[in-house]
Amino acid sequence: MNIARGSIERPIITWLIMLGCLLGGIWAFLSLGRLEDPAFTIKTAVIVTQYPGADAEQVAREVSEPLESEIQKMGEVKEVRSMNQPGLSWITVDMKDQYDGTELPEIWTKLRNRVGNANLPSGTSVPFVNDGFGDVYGIYYAVTAPGFSDAEIYGLSTFLRRELLSVDGVADVSLSGVPNEVVYVEPNLSLTVNQNVPPAAIQAAIANANPVSDAGSFQSTDGRVLLQGPEGNDSVQDIAGLTVGVGGEILNLFDFSTVTRAREQNPNLIIRHDGVEAFTMGVAGLASENIVTVGERTDAKLLELAPQIPLGIELTPIYQQHVIVEEASGSFLVNLALSVGIVVAVLALFMGPRAAVVVGTTLLLTVVGTLLFMGIFSIEMERISLGALIIAMGMLVDNAIVVAEGMQISMARGKTSREAAEDTASKTQIPLLGATVIGIMAFAGIGLSPDATGEFLFSLFAVIAISLGLSWGLALTVTPLLGHYFFKQGQEGGTDAYGGFLFRAYKGLLRFCLKLWWLIIPALLAVTVACFALFGQVKQQFFPDSNTPLFFVHYKLAQGASIHEVSRDLGIMEGWLSEQEDVVAFTSYAGQGASRFMLTYQAEDPNPSYGHIIVRTDTINEIAPLISEMTQFSFENLPQGEFRAKRLSFGPGGGDPIQVRFSGPDPSVLRELSEAAIIRLTEASSHIIAPRTDWREMEQVLRPIYATDRAQQAGISREDIAETMLFATEGVTAGVYREGDRQIPIVMRAEKDANLALTDHVIYTDTGQTFVSFEQVIDGFVFDAQNTLVLRRDRKLTITVGADISPDRTAAEVQAEVQEAMDAMPLPLGYQMEWGGEYESSREAQASLAGQLPLSMIIMVLISILLFNALRQPLIIWLLVPMSVNGVSLALVGTGLPFTFTALLGLLSLSGMLIKNGIVLVEEIDIVRRENPQESLKEAIVTASTSRLRPVILAAATTILGMIPLIWDAFFQSMAVTIMGGLAFASILTLIAAPVFYFAFFRKASLQIAPN
Repeated sequence: MNIARGSIERPIITWLIMLGCLLGGIWAFLSLGRLEDPAFTIKTAVIVTQYPGADAEQVAREVSEPLESEIQKMGEVKEVRSMNQPGLSWITVDMKDQYDGTELPEIWTKLRNRVGNANLPSGTSVPFVNDGFGDVYGIYYAVTAPGFSDAEIYGLSTFLRRELLSVDGVADVSLSGVPNEVVYVEPNLSLTVNQNVPPAAIQAAIANANPVSDAGSFQSTDGRVLLQGPEGNDSVQDIAGLTVGVGGEILNLFDFSTVTRAREQNPNLIIRHDGVEAFTMGVAGLASENIVTVGERTDAKLLELAPQIPLGIELTPIYQQHVIVEEASGSFLVNLALSVGIVVAVLALFMGPRAAVVVGTTLLLTVVGTLLFMGIFSIEMERISLGALIIAMGMLVDNAIVVAEGMQISMARGKTSREAAEDTASKTQIPLLGATVIGIMAFAGIGLSPDATGEFLFSLFAVIAISLGLSWGLALTVTPLLGHYFFKQGQEGGTDAYGGFLFRAYKGLLRFCLKLWWLIIPALLAVTVACFALFGQVKQQFFPDSNTPLFFVHYKLAQGASIHEVSRDLGIMEGWLSEQEDVVAFTSYAGQGASRFMLTYQAEDPNPSYGHIIVRTDTINEIAPLISEMTQFSFENLPQGEFRAKRLSFGPGGGDPIQVRFSGPDPSVLRELSEAAIIRLTEASSHIIAPRTDWREMEQVLRPIYATDRAQQAGISREDIAETMLFATEGVTAGVYREGDRQIPIVMRAEKDANLALTDHVIYTDTGQTFVSFEQVIDGFVFDAQNTLVLRRDRKLTITVGADISPDRTAAEVQAEVQEAMDAMPLPLGYQMEWGGEYESSREAQASLAGQLPLSMIIMVLISILLFNALRQPLIIWLLVPMSVNGVSLALVGTGLPFTFTALLGLLSLSGMLIKNGIVLVEEIDIVRRENPQESLKEAIVTASTSRLRPVILAAATTILGMIPLIWDAFFQSMAVTIMGGLAFASILTLIAAPVFYFAFFRKASLQIAPN
C-alpha cells in the first residue's frame, strides 16, 4: 500500500506516531543531559618521574629515553613528548584517534605495564602515570580567607571537599593553591660545630619522632587486644624538645636549633582572586549526570553549609558551567523557536495559512521527535546538537513542502485528498528518500572522523541524520493526513496552479535561457571560475573565537626566575585590572595554570617562572581593547617579562597560532636553528608577535670542583657535598609531623638569618667524627650555562618556535606570509623542520575529514545513479556541486568572515541541499517526459521546472531566514553565512543551471530514464 494513502485511510497509526513524537519529545527535553560543549575524549596520559640531582640532559638520557622506548612499543601510541628538567621527567603520551573512551582504560593499564618494564637508574622515583586529564571541573570557585591562618585554611578546604563529595552526582573535587606548611628545623652553625652534633643524628631524631609501626597484639580472656606505639609529637614545641645523643650527652633540639612552623618557602602555586590570596575548588560531575542538575545540587549544598563557614570567608564563582549551560540552552531554544516561527511565517506567505499549519506541524513534530531519539541514543543538549537542529531546518521542511505542495496542486486540479496523497507520494517518496540519504551523507565525513575534532562535532552528524530521516518519514505520513484535513479540493486557483505572475516570469526566463543554452553554460562556468579565484581572498581560520567573555594572560619571566618574582609581577597587572571598569573579575596563578574548568581549556606545564591570569569581562566586546591596553601596560611596566593575552577559542586545539619545530641530535644546533627561525619569521611578516622557543633561556649552574685527594682523606663523598648544599639552600626533608589527616614535612635547613655564604658551611665526616670546612674539600666553583628545559618529540630532541599574531589577522593569513621563507631555510644534515600550531591542527582535522569523504561521496554518487538508473541525470546534478562555492565566496567576502572548519561543514551541507533539490527537479523532468512523450523537450523542462519553483524557493527561503538566529552565534556564524549565501546562489543553479544542463545533455539524445 502507498504510505501516504495508508496514513489517511488508517489515521489512528499516524495519530499515535504524532502523539509519541510530541510526548516523547517533551520527556526527552526534560530529561536530556545538558552540556556547554560536546564531550570529546582526551586521549592523553602523563608519566612523571623524579631523578633528584640529575641535570635536564641527564634526565632525558637516563630516564625519559628508556621510558619512551618502552612506551613506543605500544601500537596504540600516536605521539610521545617529554619535558626534561633538573631532577624531573615529564612525559606526555597521546593515543591514536581511532581509540574511543571505552578502550582507553585497557590502554592505560597496558601503558602502566610498559612503564613498569623500563630499566631506570637507581635513585629515580617510581614513575607516576596520570590518565585523569579528561576530568572537567566546570563548577569552579575561588575561596578567599583573609586573616585566617594556614592551618585554618587547610581545615576549611578539607571540610568543603568532604562535604561536596557527598553531593549526588559529584565525581571529584579538586583543590589547588591551598597553602602548604612546613616545620623548619634550623641548627645554629656555631653551636652545632662547638657541640659536635652530627647532622645525621638530628635527622634520625626527627625521623623517629613520628613513626607508624606495628606494636603487635596479645590474646586476653576477652579476645584479642591490639597494641599501639606511643603517640607522636602533638606540637612544634614537642619537636623542639626532641633529644639528640652526642658523646654521651643528651641535648634537646632547642639547645642548638630554632624550630618554627611556617608556610612553604617555595610553593608550586600561588593563587589570588581579585588581588586577594585564595585557593580554588573545582567540582567535576559524573559523566552520566546532567551538569545543570549537579550544579544546582552543589549550589544548594553550599547554601546549606553557609552557617558553618566562618565570617570573612568568601566563595566566589570563577566559572559556573551549569549556569552557562542553562543560559545557552535557553538561548538556543529561543533561536530554535524563532527559526520555526520564521519558517511557518514564510510558508504562510507563499503557500497560504492551511499549508503553513500542515508543514509547520510536521516540522514541529520532527523537532520534538528528534529530541526523543536524542534521549534514546543519549545525545546531550549542547551547542553542537542544538545548532544542528537549526542548521537542518531548511532540509527538514523541504520534504514536507514537496508533499504538501504536490497535494495542493493535485487537489486544486480536482483530485481527492487520498488520490492527491497517493499520486504525490508515488512520484516523490523514492527521490526524496534518496535525496535525504544524500543530505545525511554530506555530513557523514565529520560523523565518521575519529579525531578530536570529529568527536567534538559528532552530534552535528547524529542529530542531522536523525532529524532528516524522521522528516522523510513524517512527510509521507503526517503531512498527507493533515493535508487531508486542511486542504480543500478545487482550491488554490482552479486547474492552472502555475498561472501566477512569478510562475509566468520564471517560464519566460527559463525559455530564454534554454534558447541561449550555448551562451548560458560558458557564462556559468566563467562565474564559477571567478568565484573560485575570489575564494582565495577569504580569510581562513580553524575554529572561531568563543563568545564567552573570558580571556587569558600568559606571563613568563626568564627561565630560573622564582615563583615569588612572577607573583609580584602578576600583582602589578592585578592592580591595573582592578582599575578597569569593564573587568568583572580576575584570578591569577603563579607557577602553573588553572584546573581544567572547561573541556577546551589547556593549562601550560608547571614552571615557577610562569604566570597566568583569567580575566572576565562584561561582554566579549570589551576583550579586544582590554587586551590591547593591557599589552601596552605590560610593555611599559614589565619589560622584563614575556606577556601574551589570548581569547578563548571554540573546539579542541590549543597552543600558539604559529609554530615551527626543529628536531636533531645536538641541543646547541637546535638553539641556533630556533634563533635563525625567529629572525626569518619576524622579517617575513610584520604580524608576528612575541616569537619564542619552548626551551626558554639557559640557566646559570654553579658546580663545585671536587678535591678528590683532600676530600677522600677527610672521608667526604660527592654525595656529602651535594647534601650540604641542599641543606644550605632549600633544606633536607628529615621527617613528617602528623596533625590529624595532615602530614607536614619537617625540613632541616641552614639559618636564614645568618646570611652565610655557601663556603662558610661545614661538612661532618664520620671518619674523623668532626666537621671540616666546605672549602677544604673543593677546588673552587665552576659557573656554567645549561639547558634546564630539554624537550623531546618521538624520542628526538625537538625545539619549537612559537609566536602570536596580530589580532586583526588569522593564523592562516600569517602562515601564508611566513611559510615560503621558512621552507627555504637551510638545515644541517640530520635535522628536520615541521610546522605545528593552528596549521597542523587544521591540516590534521581536514585530513581526517578527507579520509572519510571518499566513502561518503561514493555512496552519494551511487545513490544518485541508482535513483535514475542512468548516468547523464546524476552527471547533471553533480555538475552543480562545484558551483555551490559561488555564493559562498560572495557571502564570506561581503561579510568579511573567515572560512572556518564549521564553514567547511556548511559547504558540505550546502552540497547536500543542492544535490537534493537537483534530484527532485531532474526526476520531475523525467516524469513529465515519461507521462507526456508528445511534448517537446523544452516545454517538458519548463513544465517540470515550474512545478518545482515554489518548493525550491520555499526551501531556500526557509533555510536562509531560519539561519538568521545563528548569525549572532560566534561558533555557527561562518557556517550560517556560508549556507545562507551559498543556498541563495544554489537556488538559481537548481532552477536555471540544472534545466539548461538537462537540455544540453538530452537535446539530441533519445530519452534515457528509468521506467516508472
